[in-house]
Amino acid sequence: MSDTVRRFLFDDLDIRGAVVRLDAVWQKLMAGRAYPAPVVDLLGQMTATTVLLADNLKQPGRLTVQARGSGPVSQLVIDCNEQLNLRCMAHHAERIASMPTVGLLGRGQLQLALDTAERREPYQSVVPFEGETIAEIFEHYLQSSEQLASRFFLAASPASAVGLYVQKMPSTDQRDQDGWTRVEALAATVTREEQLGLTDDELLTRLFHQETVRVFDARAVSNDYPPAPDKVRTMLLTLGREDVYANLRENSVIVVHDELSNHEYRFTAQDIDQLFSHTPETSKSVH
Repeated sequence: MSDTVRRFLFDDLDIRGAVVRLDAVWQKLMAGRAYPAPVVDLLGQMTATTVLLADNLKQPGRLTVQARGSGPVSQLVIDCNEQLNLRCMAHHAERIASMPTVGLLGRGQLQLALDTAERREPYQSVVPFEGETIAEIFEHYLQSSEQLASRFFLAASPASAVGLYVQKMPSTDQRDQDGWTRVEALAATVTREEQLGLTDDELLTRLFHQETVRVFDARAVSNDYPPAPDKVRTMLLTLGREDVYANLRENSVIVVHDELSNHEYRFTAQDIDQLFSHTPETSKSVH
């Protein structure tokens, strides 16, 4: 199965994990964006990690993960709700050279925000980048926030974004003092080719065939954010007639790109005239 996340558990060891694979959803997220290959790889790894974290939330909510840095990739944003409905975006320099993760992001910080119905304001956590890869940055974050050792193994291409996650539990050492070392070592043998080319069952069997692994039912991951032109019209009305018509005179058509949901909205002079037809006229139309 693709476009799913599946949890698994080493019953004898009290070690948990999950594997995520995005295919059609990832291709839809990347459609029309023309991101350079290093950006696709970076955003794909962080998107897979966000899905793994969202699937493991203790309470329903919307998880938004942002990486902001001083490097050629200045911002990555991934948004995922409790139904694992996903969207993402990246800001990057015009030209990107292939380099390690830290080089692409530069110095910066990771911000996680969880918005739940119980909270009036989202819970936010901000930590500096610590590590050489997306996996290491999140491993350090979880070690600091949950005091639990975790490992992420991530890969991405224009066609897929995948991730494998294992985490040590407080009772792991009581079950088997060598259990975490063994599972961590087995997981670390995974290759990019295996992650991108194998199904979940094939991957888990290949890595952990000597261990007892209980695999749970898959949860579907989606990208279901239909266009919302009325929200954009409301935004234009809020900007005001004068500013909107000034933009229209300069560009002949107003283009609004919702980067996170990957939708583009275009408004001609006729569209703008109709939009402001019931508001007081403080500046003239372009006609």
